[in-house]
Amino acid sequence: MVEEGKTIISMKDVKVGRFIIIDDIPCRVVDIETSSPGKHGSAKMRVTAIGIFDGQKKTLLKPSDAETEAPVIKKAKSQVVSVKGDVAQLMDTETYDVFELPIPPDLAGKVNAGAEVEVLEAMGRRILSRILS
Repeated sequence: MVEEGKTIISMKDVKVGRFIIIDDIPCRVVDIETSSPGKHGSAKMRVTAIGIFDGQKKTLLKPSDAETEAPVIKKAKSQVVSVKGDVAQLMDTETYDVFELPIPPDLAGKVNAGAEVEVLEAMGRRILSRILS
């Protein structure tokens, strides 16, 4: 049974830049190594990925003909209402919901009130991903 917010994909469909779930954490794939098939088994894939929300490096080792889980990622545009320290108050441009998110270290000092940003949502969590304007 697939949980809400997740989908099943083949390991052969995993590419650099795609999202997969490792240890129940949605991650972006940064490297893939494939070993050749051996005498007694199929080719193995070693996938290295970085957690979307925590930035932790994760590794997944599975046969290339196996399946793995991928998160359902929603991208939404939001407008920055205000910035207090390292927290931005955002308003979704479609639903007009107002919420607060921490500003990631790579965007610190670049997020200003009135700017349009992209917010990624996966598995019930949100993160500010980039500045659009």
